Amino acid sequence: MAATRRLAAILAADVAGYSRLMGADEEATHAALKELRRAITDPKIDQRHGRIVKNTGDGMLVEFASVVDAVRCAVDVQRAMAEANADVSADRRIEFRIGINLGDIIIEDQDIFGDGVNIAARLEALAEPGGICVSGSAHEQVRDKLDIAFEDMGEQQVKNIARPVRVYRIRLGEISPAAASPIAVLALPDKPSIAVLPFANMSGDPEQEYFADGMVEEIITALSRIRWLFVIARNSSFTYKGKAVDVKQVGRELGVRYVLEGSVRKAGGRVRITAQLIDALTGTHLWADRFDGSLEDVFDLQDKVAISVAGVIEPTLQAAEIRRSSERPTSDLTAYDLYLRASPNAFSWEKDRVVEARELLSQALHHDPAYGPALALKAWCYLLLDVNDWTENRETNRRDGIALARGALQITADEPNVVANAAFVLGYFGEDIDAAKRLIERALSLNPSFAFGWLLSGFLNLWAGEADIATEHLETSLRLNPRDRRAFHLTGLGIAHCFSRRFGEAVENLLVSLEELPSYVATYRFLASCYAHLGRLEEAQEVVRRLRSLTPVVVPVATFYRNAQQRELYLSGLRLAAGEPS
Repeated sequence: MAATRRLAAILAADVAGYSRLMGADEEATHAALKELRRAITDPKIDQRHGRIVKNTGDGMLVEFASVVDAVRCAVDVQRAMAEANADVSADRRIEFRIGINLGDIIIEDQDIFGDGVNIAARLEALAEPGGICVSGSAHEQVRDKLDIAFEDMGEQQVKNIARPVRVYRIRLGEISPAAASPIAVLALPDKPSIAVLPFANMSGDPEQEYFADGMVEEIITALSRIRWLFVIARNSSFTYKGKAVDVKQVGRELGVRYVLEGSVRKAGGRVRITAQLIDALTGTHLWADRFDGSLEDVFDLQDKVAISVAGVIEPTLQAAEIRRSSERPTSDLTAYDLYLRASPNAFSWEKDRVVEARELLSQALHHDPAYGPALALKAWCYLLLDVNDWTENRETNRRDGIALARGALQITADEPNVVANAAFVLGYFGEDIDAAKRLIERALSLNPSFAFGWLLSGFLNLWAGEADIATEHLETSLRLNPRDRRAFHLTGLGIAHCFSRRFGEAVENLLVSLEELPSYVATYRFLASCYAHLGRLEEAQEVVRRLRSLTPVVVPVATFYRNAQQRELYLSGLRLAAGEPS
């Protein structure tokens, strides 16, 4: 049969937590779902003149000629399901999420396709268990025809749909016409935004409320030091204290994309703190962890947890923002989105991707010439082109990198990430390493939980000849973000061991670093040098062979290592490994 098109109301539904239910009892779940379809969904769809296009294992796709019928059917189903679940334990309930859209569809062999169907499926994913979400086009058709309350969720960017979709949530508990006026939804800020909810006191001891509240205040303070992050003030967050909250609703009411929630449990002299970061638009869990400690010094424990949480959240949020930006249509890119798209390429240590990052950042600066983060990250790209021998004109590359770093500092002097990147570039290309160290110290004073800043500080101190300080700062970075890629930290620690003539320990760190990042030329150079100093020339020569596949330059000038004795120790071993004259 040939494909045809028509306008239709599409209802998409699936079972929330279906995999969990099947995992707990596959046969009982299958039988219960079959019975609910027989007794509730199929009759109500038929009653409202719907056509079941297809059933999947945990859901269904239904077509209606009328949006009013589709919405009435969804409300009927959800109310009947709520009654059927009244005596069922929460962990065994079968609850549908439903999305409804009015749109153009393609009909082929009784199946339906197109954006009209895709949007309904995305709306279903936004709905809560037992809830219903409808598109703006569907809401427009029914808002004055049904005695149902709607809540405006604003425009939502949904996967694989080019334009944002206006979404409304049906408030099943309120059916009076007066309740049908939309609730104001705060617009999201133009930078990542987060609210930290009061942590639940799970100790059964009301006196521990002060500790849980203090914990949240410390975390809010620590997150507020991340200048690119919009953090809701304590007074607003604490209006939810003692209430059972819906994270999506919190996001709408406070106008934030991310929510951090957690709990505190005390037992004897020990305390356990749990925290989880959630995308308030989708309900997706981005990160979760727990912290254990002693109550002997509660304030030190609060400080430790707050700094740790902030240190982990910063890269987690950056990764989430990068994923969000990658889903935006390329016709609608801002300077911020271009910067986000450039970021993973700039830190890839792959020549083509670094060059691509530089071009994306040039586009971002065309949009906004005074965009400090883009200036600093573009300067970082010039550093990578030099350190990896990927540039033909090193002096021009050096001048451009320094100019961009200085420009970033002039425009954005209080953003830790900008200051740290600029300090690193100036420390590498410039002559005044002490000035670069003072800059990185300023970045860390602005945000003491800045894990990447501690990593850069470690390398700046290596360049300055301060191996012990470098080791301390590299280990601090690892503690703040223990789940991040460790290759750079391990290479830095290997270099510190090399400069301290602990060649065996250096080799151990450098070998593990290469497992994680086999394209970092500095790791090969120091590994070859350490092998040579240990008298293991065959292994040193093999490392040099691998190094030559990455760069034609085996023995670099390496003038950014300011301590002449340390630099010569490194280069003498490398020359021996490469068979070059001393």
